[in-house]
Amino acid sequence: MEKNEKRNAIALLPILVFVVSYLGLGILFEYGLKIEMGFYNIPVVVIFLVALLVACLQNRKLKLEKKLEIMGQGISDPNIITMIVIFMLAGIFVGVVGRSSANSVAYFILSLIPPQFSVVVLFVVSCFVSLAMGTSVGTITLIVPIGIAVSDASGFSMPLCIASVMGGAMFGDNLSFISDTTIAACNGQGCAMKDKFKENSFIAIPAAIVSLVIIFLLSISSYNGGYVKGEYDLIQVIPYLLVLVCGIVGLNVFVVLLIGIVSGSIIMLATGSIYPTELLTNMGNGAAGMFETSMVAILVAAICALIKEHGGFAALLHWIKSVFRGEKGGLLGMGLLVGLMDIATANNTVAIVMANPIAKEMAKDYGISNKKAASILDTFSCIFQGVIPYGAQMLVAIAAASELGKSVSAFEILPLLFYPYMLLVSSLIFIFVIKKRKKA
Repeated sequence: MEKNEKRNAIALLPILVFVVSYLGLGILFEYGLKIEMGFYNIPVVVIFLVALLVACLQNRKLKLEKKLEIMGQGISDPNIITMIVIFMLAGIFVGVVGRSSANSVAYFILSLIPPQFSVVVLFVVSCFVSLAMGTSVGTITLIVPIGIAVSDASGFSMPLCIASVMGGAMFGDNLSFISDTTIAACNGQGCAMKDKFKENSFIAIPAAIVSLVIIFLLSISSYNGGYVKGEYDLIQVIPYLLVLVCGIVGLNVFVVLLIGIVSGSIIMLATGSIYPTELLTNMGNGAAGMFETSMVAILVAAICALIKEHGGFAALLHWIKSVFRGEKGGLLGMGLLVGLMDIATANNTVAIVMANPIAKEMAKDYGISNKKAASILDTFSCIFQGVIPYGAQMLVAIAAASELGKSVSAFEILPLLFYPYMLLVSSLIFIFVIKKRKKA
């Protein structure tokens, strides 16, 4: 940040308007009016449009034409365009592989492992499926019913089974090459996905291993001798494996997604799992599922361009630098920034998109590499998203249980969400201990 750059805290008003409006309406819908999935019945695009209107009404010195030009420059950023295209391709891939492929992964692994380890398997399967699909909500939707079946048959605690699925789902949400959070963090910070993956692995994998041990110790004593069996088709796992391998070896994300889409389409058609017309419909539905996220990326880019021009980011960075000092303080500041955004929006992708421009300025000022910045943004957004009771992950898990005639509350699941808690511990160790030792 330049010393003579103007600072104007009032320019941050559009963000405040969004947070208050979205969080206020969410609490009203969810807890006041008792609307199911209340937070997700709020049209987030409309709330962002209101915030954009507020941003346009500020800074009276600039004419509307100039403001439109500034918004256009923000939206035309190559990272925004890249992000939107990747969002669409990721949605098409998920639409192609669908439910049957994820179930095949789950039932295949359950058939290989002794049934007393079923809860551990649920965690591992959820990690794999979310890593391959890039969606925690999709993974929870697919695997929670299997987790409930495991609980019924084997005597394991149902909240533990659901929490294990949720934890594994957040593992993939954090690390997947095609997760919208990864896409948003990497493109926003301008780093390669393979670099962010390597950096993030030092945080996520130790947390997953510790979580696995805790889940094993809690579950092993409550097994009653039952087991779950389901049909699976191993060939349907191939698209997942291709996406994982191609991503890890460092192929361009566009190539990775196209390989997944083409291989998935060929396999689903060749095995007779789907008709060509259904495949096209599923592709369209998958892409449509990303429309809102894409529109949010566009609107946030426009809002942030106006806020930056008006001195809002300069003011926020000045305050952050007065509170958080040094690289370690900068990393923690980034994490808390995106975490607060996530608490307000209940959407980790939106939180990252909103935090990106501020975090990028912070990275410059604190000398933080783009891969570290992207890693911290993604990790902390997943930590908070994984445990908020009104997040999509929690609400979808409870809804899936309800559809099967089961009753479980968020407060029964929360104490058992070991992975997000371990991810927080691992992140703090990464920031304050490991980096310090490397410099020593």
